Parts: sequence; C-alpha cells; structure tokens
Amino acid sequence: MPFLQCMKKKKSPVPLGRSIFQKHTPPIQQNYQALLESCLKNKCLFTDDNFPAHISSIGTGALLKKLPRNLQWKRPHALHKSPVFYAANRKQLDLCQGLVENCWFLAALEALTFHQDILAAVVPQNQSFERKYAGIFHFRFWHFGEWVDVVVDDRLPVNEAGELLFVSSVYKNVFWGALLEKAYAKLYGSYEDLQIGQVSEALVDFTGGVNTRIKLAEAPSDLWDILTRATYSRSLMGCQTHSGTTKVLKNGLVAGHAYTVTGIRKVTCQYGPENLVRLRNPWGKIEWKGDWSDSSSKWELLSPKEKILLRKNKEDGEFWMSLRDFKIHFVDLMICKLTPDLMSQEDGKKWMYSLKSGRWVKGSTAGGSLGFCNGNFWMNPQYWLNVLPVEDSKKSLNSCNVVISLMQKHSSKHRNRAPHLFIGFLLYKVTYLLSFLLKQYQESNRKLPPAFFTRHQPVNKHQVFLDEREVTHDFHLEPCVYVIVPSTLEPQQESEFVLRVFSRKHVLRIFNNLDDDIFLLQVNVVFLNTLKEIVDRYEGKIWEDFFAKHFEQNPEINAVQLQKILNNISWRNFQSFRLNFSLDSCQGILALLDLNATGTLSIQEFRVLWKRLLFYLEVFQKGDTSRSGKLDLVELHAAVQETGISLSNEVCNLMAIRYGDPDLQISFESFVCFMLRVEIMGEAFRNLTQDGKGIYLRESEWMMMTLYS
Repeated sequence: MPFLQCMKKKKSPVPLGRSIFQKHTPPIQQNYQALLESCLKNKCLFTDDNFPAHISSIGTGALLKKLPRNLQWKRPHALHKSPVFYAANRKQLDLCQGLVENCWFLAALEALTFHQDILAAVVPQNQSFERKYAGIFHFRFWHFGEWVDVVVDDRLPVNEAGELLFVSSVYKNVFWGALLEKAYAKLYGSYEDLQIGQVSEALVDFTGGVNTRIKLAEAPSDLWDILTRATYSRSLMGCQTHSGTTKVLKNGLVAGHAYTVTGIRKVTCQYGPENLVRLRNPWGKIEWKGDWSDSSSKWELLSPKEKILLRKNKEDGEFWMSLRDFKIHFVDLMICKLTPDLMSQEDGKKWMYSLKSGRWVKGSTAGGSLGFCNGNFWMNPQYWLNVLPVEDSKKSLNSCNVVISLMQKHSSKHRNRAPHLFIGFLLYKVTYLLSFLLKQYQESNRKLPPAFFTRHQPVNKHQVFLDEREVTHDFHLEPCVYVIVPSTLEPQQESEFVLRVFSRKHVLRIFNNLDDDIFLLQVNVVFLNTLKEIVDRYEGKIWEDFFAKHFEQNPEINAVQLQKILNNISWRNFQSFRLNFSLDSCQGILALLDLNATGTLSIQEFRVLWKRLLFYLEVFQKGDTSRSGKLDLVELHAAVQETGISLSNEVCNLMAIRYGDPDLQISFESFVCFMLRVEIMGEAFRNLTQDGKGIYLRESEWMMMTLYS
C-alpha cells in the first residue's frame, strides 16, 4: 500500500469571524490499574465502552468491504486453549499483516523489536492471560509531546473460523501484536484510520524520537557513514519503495510498500569490499530476488563462514541487498533518532530539549508563508531561540548542532478524516546590530514587525512546505540569537502544532504569548525517551572514550589489543574483582565474531561484542546469587535460561566442563566465551536448516564452523 497519498483537497474559504477554532481532541484518559482492580474485585471481564466491540471501531470506509459476513468479536481464551500475551524468547517480530493495509505500522514495530527496553515501555511486559487476568490491557504511545496510556479490552475481530482479521502472530497463541494494533487504532479513531500512514509517524509515536528523511535519489555521498552512525546510536530505520500499478514486481519488491531496515554489514568479496543493507518485508514473506538475495550467486564470493552466518535461505521476508541497489529501488529512508546527534557525531553528550505548543488561528496567528506575498507572514507565532556555545564540544565553538521539529495536530478524533496542511518554518539569524531591537520586542512581549522579514533572508532559504505530520531539519548554527517562525503554506489555515528544539545548550521563548494554553517545557538533562536515559545504561562516556582511544587511529583491532581493552574496562556495578580475559579467550572471541576471517575486529564487529557484553554482564550478576564472582552448575542453568536460550542439561554440563575450572565454576570471562559460542552456532544452524530439524554441510563448511570458531 502507498505510504501516504498526497491529499491536496481545497477547502471552501470561510469568512473571518464566522468560524470557531477546532482544538485537537486529546485521547480519553482511563486509569488502567484502577479498572483492573475493579474488575478483579467484581470478578468480571473488562469491556471498553470507549472503543466497543462494534463496527464503529473498525470504521466507515473501504475497509468495511473487506470484512467477512459473519464478523465476530472474541477474547483470546476463546481462540486458543493457552493464550500468551508476549513471548519474550522470540527474537523475530513474527507478526503478520491483516486486512488493514498498515505495513507502515508493522515496519515501525519491527524496528522497535531491536530495542527491547524501548519496546517494553510501549508494551508493558507485566500483563498476562493468567495472573491477574481481567480482559484488560494497556499500551503507551508518545502523542504530540506527551506519553499517553491507552487501555483496551481483549475482544478482537475474527471471522467465522476464529481467525484474526487484522494483525496476528505466526504463533497462534501470541496476542500482543493484535492488542497493540487495537490500542493504536483506538488512539487514532478506528482501524480504518490506520489504512494510510508513514513509517516515520509510527516510529515517533513509539519513541518520541526525531525523524530524518533522506531522499535516496539525492542521497549524500556519506550515506553509508550515516547508516553506520544510525545503527550505533540506536536509531530506528524504515524505508519505502516506489509506487506503481503492479503490486509485486518481478524483482520481488512490493510497490508502494514499507520495509524495515534491520541491519547493515560491510563484507569482503573476492573483488573487494561491498556494503550490504538488510531489510524485512512486514508481510513476513515475498523477498527481493536480485543480487545478494537468498538465492543469489553473489554469496559464493564470500568466505564460507561469512556466508553461513549472514545468508538465510528461507522465505521469512528478510533479505540482503547492496547499498547501490537500495538507492535505486527505494525512494525514502526514514531514520528516527532516539538522540538527536546523528549528524553531529557528538555521542553520549547531554542535549537540551524544549517543547512548545502553539496554534495558527484565522485572523490572528495564521499568516501563511512568505510566498503568498500578502504581508501577513509576521502574524505567525514567533519563537526567540538563543543558541549558546558548549565548551566540551568536539566541534568548533563557532558551530552548534541544532535540530528543529514542527508537528501539526489533527483536529478530528479520526486521524485520516482531515488532510494534512502544508507546513514548514523559517529560521532567521539576528545579528548583533539588531540585538537591541530584538531585546526591546522580546521584553515588551511584542512580535517582530513586517519590516524585519522583508529586509532579512532566512537561514533556510529553500524551505519546502510539506503536507506531512512532521517537518524536521538539522542545522549547524553559530552561537547567536535566532527567530523561528512556523507557518502553513497558505494563510488563514487553522491548526494546532508542536515545536521541538534540540541542541547542546539553548534558551527558547515565545513572542506575544496570547494563548493561555501555550506552554514551555524545557528539560536541561540528557534527551529523554521512554521515561529514562536513551543511551544504554552502561554506555555513554565509556563507549565514547573507547572509540576515541582505540578506533580513531586503528579501525581494526587484533586479539592482543582486544585483551588489553577488555581487561582495562571500568565496568560500572561490577567492581568486586578485576576481569582477566586470557589471550586464548580473546582469540576465541575474535574467531567467533570475525566474519571475514581477517584476524581482526572492525568497529562494527566490536560494537556487536560490546552490546553482548553488557547483556551478559547483567545476566551474570543476576545469576551469581552467592556473589562469588563465579557461577556453579545450578546458577549456570538459570543464567542460560534468563537469556532466552534453551539448552539441554547435557549440553550445559559439557560447556561447563569445556569453559569451567576444575570445580566446574564459570567465571564471567568464560561465561562470555560460552554464550557467544552458543549464540553464533545457534544462528548458523537457523540460517542453514531447511526444516528446523537438521542441516547439511560440505566438508569445508564443517571445518570452518568447528575448527576456526
């Protein structure tokens, strides 16, 4: 389905003074905990009158024509004997699109599953069909500047055979996806309102992050570097194919369809390096058929080990393609930055976040754009932005990275019943000669006059107005005073909006604060998301220092360098004894992660190891109940189970003999080697198996998998 149809319907002009401003309808607030306790006390199942099990919750448009005649609403207990809310050990999304054409929603959700901490904030995990079950569930979304809790009952639309009509799971007893979709539909009015959308919208709704859109036909020369930084900075990425009349193209791609970017990899071919992008079709099937597809001969150009670990010869919707083909066959790349430092490369630094809500009102603040030459542009809301220098910035004190985002609110309860207005903003720099004038206007709470805007050019001279929910721009600005003027393209168009500014240090105020409900929220802390720090709990400054110390001069590290790094890490919350990775252990780790068999780890491969180390550290500490700094056999079994991996007792015992001391005690260093080997070998099996039961290996592949690793 198309991401977003261009809606440019002309509204009939309404004489000034005859219309009443229509405010955005906020979502209905329901107290999940109070409703749950009430249902448990009264021994009844929750029924949501605000989003009833009725055709009105599905919609009134084209979606109705797809519905079966005998539509029914049933709870999961009526659909499966042992329903499960969320399967934590599932590494794949394993959701399937239903009758609603909301591939954009599923593509964003797929991206979210790569960040389990953020997913847990959207999908609270302490919900179940057993303990404290009362037919009520809740989910959290970022909605125009604030996190809202959306409550739903678990009655889901099904056909006569009891099959879910909309989102469902590959595992028929798992229902979190269907319930999440229902909550999202309730937030925006109905299931019908999820028919048209952009993956970038859902990414922001799931994270509260900042969007960057890259037109791939005009992609910058450093696109690969941007993708790499986005991957390292925990950004979520989606993309869109060209629209067309044919649904499924000969090359296997779906026209006008949303895909998730699930990974990137630089591989070493016989002719040199190749940049690959991994994508997933949210349908869970129908894949790319060109170079680097599952059946492509290109895989023969790689080392046997790299081919085994990267290639998945199965129809699961996930595939690889070259960066070159990616730029040809896809239109847009959407990157949702959880921290707004993607372009500045100032990882781990503190960012300020300011949010202001405003409105364009006819005859008052709806001046339209400069392009209409009606002399009313100055009437638009004006915001005073003082960008301040930061002493610890890696960049020059004369250049500050600033991200500005403008988001319009829909006035209707239903998301798709009112088209988006064309919106944008202009940014003006105020020179020192004009600072006295600006101070006079700011102190008297008056807007800058029309003459200011006719005599001065904006910083963003080529601002394009878009009929999208959000417009975002990255700037590199000198420390100075600026004025932001958000507007619609045409004058006298009404809407509420949210203006967000992100930078290392700034002050944001409004001129002429006429409306009581316009407010300022300024947070002088690390840019927040999902109600906590976005950067991994143990990363931040440590990772930044490591990068500067070990990789800026040497992009590849060998086993000796890896040993030095690991044994000198200042592990937070793990100070009881000093780590002691042996050279043999580091050689084993390098062999497992060094896919192209160079004998070194790249920054990309080290990043994979770093993330696994943080996870293993948490599991190890939780499993070490005796606080001895080692795991015995019982603790090892529990720790492995905590990771979501299922191993038999025999395999666990053998690994303890292989990696443990004479008393079968496992140190943290040994636990790391043990878990890496289990995960890598498991991934290799899943990629090679055709039936899930066994694999066939050539002799060279067997030697590579057993001897080298």
